[in-house]
Amino acid sequence: QVPLVESGGGSVQAGGSLRLSCAASGRTYFATAMGWFRQAPGEERQFVAAILSGGMTYYSADAQGRFTISRDNAKNTVSLQMNSLKPEDTAVYYCAASWLASNLAGMKSYDYWGQGTQVTVSS
Repeated sequence: QVPLVESGGGSVQAGGSLRLSCAASGRTYFATAMGWFRQAPGEERQFVAAILSGGMTYYSADAQGRFTISRDNAKNTVSLQMNSLKPEDTAVYYCAASWLASNLAGMKSYDYWGQGTQVTVSS
C-alpha cells in the first residue's frame, strides 16, 4: 500500500476553486497531523496548511482565508479546499503525515509524503 495518495489536482482559471484529497493507508492512519505543502518549479517546497487529529488547523499567511484544510478520521482522508485561486498558486501539492504536534510548517516534521498532484491556475 502507498501510504499517502493525493487526488483532485487540475487546471482552473484565476478566481476558481479546487479541492484536493489525500487518502491515508497503513501506518499513516494513525498520524498525529496531516499537512499540505506545495512546490512550484525552481522553488523550495513550502508549507500550506496542517491539521491535527483533534481538528486544530494551521495555515500559511498566503493560504489563510482562501484555503480550508479538513480531516475525516473515519475515512482516513484529509482535504484541502482551495478558493479564490491565483496564478501564483500553481504548483505540485503534496500531502504529508507527521507524528508531531508542533513545528508543522517544517518539512522535517513529516515522515511520509504523497507523490504530489499538479495544480495549474491560469490568468
